[in-house]
Amino acid sequence: LWVADCPETVLLSNCCMYLSLPQPQPEDDVDLEALVNDMNSSFENLYSSVQCESTPLLHNGQLHRLGETHAPTHAPNLGQQTSPHHRLHRSQPMHILAVRRLQEQQYRTSSLPAIPNPFPELCSPAGSPTLCPGSLPPSEPSDKSIVKVFSEDCIGKVVEIPAEMTARDLCQLLVYKSHCVDDNSWALVEHHPAMGLERCLEDHEVVVQVQASMTSESKFLFRKNYAKYEFFKNPLNFFPEQMVAWCQESNSTIPPSHLLQSFLNSSSCPEIQGHLYVKESSRKAWKKQHMFLRRSGLYVSTKGASKEPRHLQLLADLEDSNIFTVIAGRRILNAPTEYGFCIKPNRVRSEQKELRMLCAEDEQSRTCWMTAFRLFKYGILLYQNYKIPQQRKALLSHFSAPVRSVSENSLVAMDFSGRIGRVIDNPVEAQSAALEEGHAWRKRSQRMHNLGSPSPLHPSSLSAVIHKTQLWFHGRITREESHRMIHQQGQVDGLFLLRDSQSNPKAFVLTLCHHQKIKHFQILPCEEDGQMFFSLDDGATKFTDLIQLVEFYQLNRGVLPCKLKHPCTIVAL
Repeated sequence: LWVADCPETVLLSNCCMYLSLPQPQPEDDVDLEALVNDMNSSFENLYSSVQCESTPLLHNGQLHRLGETHAPTHAPNLGQQTSPHHRLHRSQPMHILAVRRLQEQQYRTSSLPAIPNPFPELCSPAGSPTLCPGSLPPSEPSDKSIVKVFSEDCIGKVVEIPAEMTARDLCQLLVYKSHCVDDNSWALVEHHPAMGLERCLEDHEVVVQVQASMTSESKFLFRKNYAKYEFFKNPLNFFPEQMVAWCQESNSTIPPSHLLQSFLNSSSCPEIQGHLYVKESSRKAWKKQHMFLRRSGLYVSTKGASKEPRHLQLLADLEDSNIFTVIAGRRILNAPTEYGFCIKPNRVRSEQKELRMLCAEDEQSRTCWMTAFRLFKYGILLYQNYKIPQQRKALLSHFSAPVRSVSENSLVAMDFSGRIGRVIDNPVEAQSAALEEGHAWRKRSQRMHNLGSPSPLHPSSLSAVIHKTQLWFHGRITREESHRMIHQQGQVDGLFLLRDSQSNPKAFVLTLCHHQKIKHFQILPCEEDGQMFFSLDDGATKFTDLIQLVEFYQLNRGVLPCKLKHPCTIVAL
């Protein structure tokens, strides 16, 4: 117990409450003597262990100083009148909750069973069964945002992400949660259904910042995009020589590496030129004009194909804009072709007048304009985004590459037809033995099929339905839907899917993309020795099921224009 040497306030332990009470007036009928006596008796019970040499507390709240004389220890007659000049306003300590706290503590310890506290470090004091609010660390404000992402089947998934998460990190998170195959081809798509626009976010873009510029009707889509960095692998397929200005001026062929370096190097000045259809803002009419795309922006020539500065008019800036693909432009905007794209300023949300609607003559031209726009805007940053997954894959390959054992490196063909096994040294004999074993397996399966109805797990029954479990099979979809899926996932060489045939209920159709053109090949069933096979070349090459057919054409081109490389998949979140 200690008392501050202050004429206004007396400080005691935390068992007391301090109230500033004014000096009682003569007309107040308050028994202060009884109140002070009651207070002192409570202090004696609470602090019985206080030593005698402690500083004594007088009834009027003053300290006992050495060398001073004081009144007797008994309480003075408070009922006597005092002059106004001798009145002192001091804070009188009032014990209000001291006894109540002691009673609650006695009641609490007597009523609760003697159970040890399992978390003593979380309680203050240690014996208290309740947590003290100050014992837990202060909670930091949450710096996270809510993002809703939709899959191809229009099913959304709400994800809580940090405010600085990029599009690549969000795709990695969705791949992990959806148990997808991580082949670095997943993309986050910004979709505006009201305006009929969509674009793939770059891997370095912050998702929360992009979401802030979107309207309430806009949404994010999670889908494959194999063409996101395909121009780094095959640049000549994306940039025709007649559209690159400096290629046209020089009569020699430019190597692919130099072509990309000219776009990535900020000091070089390449440009894309060609004719585009431009939609006039005030009318629905489209006008064909000659365009030039440079690092400074998109320019339109007011006099033919002239490049003179006085004939060039700035149509769109690249820094504060993004390029979008127009969905169903011919139906909605009455566009002259289906290969439309749009340059949308970042400040624009839903104003159609601020959009620059453009239309190319073919798919290759549209891809060239849109790819050059990305390279001019982001430059070397796109190349870094392309290299990061490859570096990560190369780093993991040192730890996850399977190590072949000695027995696997020394595998040989064996013949167990006799009483003892022997090693087949002749390669021709080994190949004929493997072929004979394959025919014997077919005969055994056919013989079991003739003995009775096969079970649902029989190979002959599985061959008719096992393809339905594959990601590249999409069932009964129309020809137009297969075109739309191929368009959305990149239109790169080798992008394929399988579907049911609409004309032949027993046949299937292989939809394949080659040179940005979509082709369809019919897979017909054929019967041999009472067993059903599938063939793509009128029976020249037969397969027991569609999985074997796909695996074969992934390794061999055969009658197809290219190998099957990228399956067109749809994953539900």
